[in-house]
Amino acid sequence: MALLKVGCCGFPNGLKNYFSRFKVVEVQKTFYQLPTVETAKKWRSLAPTGFEFAVKAWQGITHPVSNPTYKRFRGKLFGEPVNYGFFRQTEEVFKAWMETEKVCSTLKARYVLFQCPASFKPTDENIENITIFFRKVRNPGFRFVWEPRGKEWTDEKVSEVCKKCDLIHGVDPFGRQPVTRETAYFRLHGSPPGKRMYYYDYTEKDLKKLLEWCEPFEQVYCFFNNMSMFENALRFMRMVSKKDFEG
Repeated sequence: MALLKVGCCGFPNGLKNYFSRFKVVEVQKTFYQLPTVETAKKWRSLAPTGFEFAVKAWQGITHPVSNPTYKRFRGKLFGEPVNYGFFRQTEEVFKAWMETEKVCSTLKARYVLFQCPASFKPTDENIENITIFFRKVRNPGFRFVWEPRGKEWTDEKVSEVCKKCDLIHGVDPFGRQPVTRETAYFRLHGSPPGKRMYYYDYTEKDLKKLLEWCEPFEQVYCFFNNMSMFENALRFMRMVSKKDFEG
């Protein structure tokens, strides 16, 4: 049975309360604004022994500055704004990775998530850039997770990139299943078909289905990312505890 770790995208209800309930977190605020190394050191020092951090990579790597997510960015961009995002082979993108890497190393994070906007399409240029990017930043200390968006990224195309770059296919399993095996990285956005993203409260039936999807993998990370993430994650952990899994 799978080694299953359950947590949230961020720290709902505060750091102290979160650390008392969970063993893993995906740090999401790093996508919008990288914290200082000093802040990352504080998080690491406050976390209990054995607690695991995963990190969502800063948007400067994956998203152009025209993306509305930059509205939450406070600070000054290095270099030319036009050179950010889409894994471009620019000094700005690699600087964005270097700063992200500092935070990841400070938190002793093993898994790093790269989430792409739907505007990042499977063009020859984009596939070439993402392939070169991961070839250059490859590091045995990290496992890289890639969450593409958009229907144009077919399973075949996603699989091709993941194989070339040694990536884990990150997904919301209620939207699609991963093309990579062994390790699953699930992000629960509260968006089953026909439901409003982030606002959906998962039912017992949903959580049982999620548990079934976890079973074929050797290791699974389940991060809830909806408005009810704290409560949903705790409910899922209680369900997991009744099975032959490690929560």
